[in-house]
Amino acid sequence: MDLTTLQQQVNELAMKFMLAGPAEGAAAEWLGSLDRIVRDLASQGFDRVASEGRAIQQRLAGLEPGSPEFRNVLEAGIRQLQESMEDPADPATPAAPAAAALAQDPELVADFVLESREHLRAIEENVLALEQNPDARDAIHAIFRAFHTIKGIAGFLEFQDIREVSHETETLLEEARNGRLEPGPAVIDIILESADFLGREIQRIEAGGRPSADGTGALRAKIRSVMTAGMVDPGLAALAAAVSPESRREHPVEAEHPIQPEPSVEADRTPDPEPAPPARAEASPAPSARPSGTATSWVKVDTAKLDFLVDMVGEMVIAQSLVRHNSDLADLHSSLLLRSIAQLSRITQEVQKTAMSMRMLPIGGLFQKMSRLVRDLCRKSGKQAELVTSGEETELDRNIVEQLADPLMHMVRNAVDHGVEMPPARIAQGKPPVARIELRAAHQGGHIVIEIADDGRGVDREAVLRKAREKGLVAENAALSEAEIFNLIFEPGFSTARTVTEISGRGVGMDVVKRHIQKLRGRVEIASVAGHGTTFGLRLPLTLAIIDGLLVGVGPQRYIVPIFAVKEAIRPTEGMVTTIEGRREIALVRGRILPVVRLHRRFGVTPKSVKPEESLLIVTESQGAEYCLMVDELLGKQEVVIKSLGETFKAVAGVAGGAILGDGKVGLILEMNGIFNSGAGASR
Repeated sequence: MDLTTLQQQVNELAMKFMLAGPAEGAAAEWLGSLDRIVRDLASQGFDRVASEGRAIQQRLAGLEPGSPEFRNVLEAGIRQLQESMEDPADPATPAAPAAAALAQDPELVADFVLESREHLRAIEENVLALEQNPDARDAIHAIFRAFHTIKGIAGFLEFQDIREVSHETETLLEEARNGRLEPGPAVIDIILESADFLGREIQRIEAGGRPSADGTGALRAKIRSVMTAGMVDPGLAALAAAVSPESRREHPVEAEHPIQPEPSVEADRTPDPEPAPPARAEASPAPSARPSGTATSWVKVDTAKLDFLVDMVGEMVIAQSLVRHNSDLADLHSSLLLRSIAQLSRITQEVQKTAMSMRMLPIGGLFQKMSRLVRDLCRKSGKQAELVTSGEETELDRNIVEQLADPLMHMVRNAVDHGVEMPPARIAQGKPPVARIELRAAHQGGHIVIEIADDGRGVDREAVLRKAREKGLVAENAALSEAEIFNLIFEPGFSTARTVTEISGRGVGMDVVKRHIQKLRGRVEIASVAGHGTTFGLRLPLTLAIIDGLLVGVGPQRYIVPIFAVKEAIRPTEGMVTTIEGRREIALVRGRILPVVRLHRRFGVTPKSVKPEESLLIVTESQGAEYCLMVDELLGKQEVVIKSLGETFKAVAGVAGGAILGDGKVGLILEMNGIFNSGAGASR
């Protein structure tokens, strides 16, 4: 076994150590790997390095596996072995760098990307907490640990720019940990700037590139400048300014946890108050495989495999439904067969629920991003606002979480720019100078309801209506309800802002929000009181793969109406449905006049009857306005798996997709806004 192979083993042990959790079970694996490396070194004649390895083993033997002291000694020992093996005192065997080989390992790089993203989320969350409470020592420790871990792994993979920026930031945090640096606004800003830089570089690595050195030197200089300016002791500030980054890089081990003859390894750095928790992979619903100290264990799964599993479970549900509704079974009288089919149905439902739950993610990660957004917007605009979140543990489909980021960002930006007033204006109105923006999430009626609320100036109904009339969106004498007026802000290019800022004012954003939410089969509702604030409510399905719907019949055809869009279904009485000027049908429902759309006219189907009293009216909603959909009959409620109809039928208005029904036939899933917009004219 040559030196290069031994170096590779040591580097793999280092990566395993940095990526693993702090549980005792992992410590036993580390000790076993270290023992094998020491024995291999001795057998190959590298006696000095092997002797150093045995010294490390002796130090570890007196420590509790998994403790902070154990981790500190092991980390410093691994680094010492790496350095010793670069100069093995054996001229016959030239040392060859092995770390570069690790950077070519796609699995290790993927682990680095996932772990680093989790650490960056922790950094952002704790930095915002530190900004609110500069005395939060736990937050400083957590930020320090995250940068320290990213730096260590980046060093093993030879991502030097990431390592150097992390090291500079870690040095700044060390001064803050020891009370020599005040974590003021400038320090908070530079920590976030460093985290943003690492995020961009990690994204570059994930895309298959290498980190870029652009801006690294300037950022490191800025970090040192902020650290020097913020030192509590002027003498320490001068000392920090005198120490060059080159001198710090010459002795990288001394900045960590060096092996010393004393029993304590805490001389240079105070050990972390508590071990860092196992990290969860961002792109995977299941956390990485890490021992957690309990009976629960995790596996890391490629999201493509998970999506394929969900698709196959959907196919299994369809196949089970076809078997259960097979007409040939109606003539059989085997109680054993019927019990087996019922058992199959129960198992299929459980597998389906489990598969769908595997793709569910808590919305808290998305809410955390909004905290940073509010903070940055307030710094730019001079306003003051705090973001209060609730229901972060609410789970919904991963695909919805990903597609919800942009709409939520637009709405939070509008809340800060249009809703929140400047502090003097708020004080003059008797409000606290710091505005309150709330993000709330909860399960409600089989859906997810997300609310974005602020206590700002509210929506000016008259200004909205005046602007809409100027743009020709409504007639001068049109009488609109409050909901219809509020929904005008979703029109493309609509804005009541007098000036255009870099945040908003160009009339783009809210129409994008509505299109995104409708694409997710959801809807947006607005409630506002002038001078007291505005609340936007998003109502979304739990998943994009399965839908609860009402199965309705029109002539020989069957259609599926999404149940979240249904308000009520009624059998009209004689005279309830009338025609206005011989063109448009309306229905009087509980004192409200609602337009009527006949579904058979929309799709050119011959109905069983054209008489309204022999049909059924389904009261639904489109763009904030209610209308009635006329069908022949209601066939029941059914949970269906959504199937795409392909590019050919993608642009068909009023059709969201298809579903295979129990008899094997395809039923169209209706898109209620498209039905109303294209069918209103047909009903005339």
